Amino acid sequence: MKQKDFFLTSEGYLELETELNYLKTDKRKEVLNTLKEARALGDLSENAEYDSAREEQMKLESRIKEIENILEHAQIIDDDKTEKGVVTIGSTVKLQYDDEDDTEEYRIVGSQEADPFNNKISNESPIAAAILNKKVGDTVEVSSPDGVYTVKIIKVD
Repeated sequence: MKQKDFFLTSEGYLELETELNYLKTDKRKEVLNTLKEARALGDLSENAEYDSAREEQMKLESRIKEIENILEHAQIIDDDKTEKGVVTIGSTVKLQYDDEDDTEEYRIVGSQEADPFNNKISNESPIAAAILNKKVGDTVEVSSPDGVYTVKIIKVD
């Protein structure tokens, strides 16, 4: 089975590297110390602190493996190689929704970096998928779980 590529901006790649470094150094030591303390409490068969520490260790190691896999298969989006005025991963896009005067601005990022609360939307989201490779001035129909709507691309950075 072919491994999925993960699209990341250079900032997103750096953030994941930083998180991985923190997890492997500081967090791992912290979890090991918690395990030692819990183990020192005695009988492991009925030791809730030990069970909790082991569960935390499993989650930590799982996250480390996940980040390593993402970084290994990351495809970094190079802003310098993208055509200006065309929506790509890494673009910041200003959109006007049909029948509305207000506009919204989004940054198109890979799914690993998506943060809707900070207007970073995944390239796999319905709106991003609809506007990818479109240009300023294009009007695009977006099919979403809530129905179909139209947006006009006002600006692409």
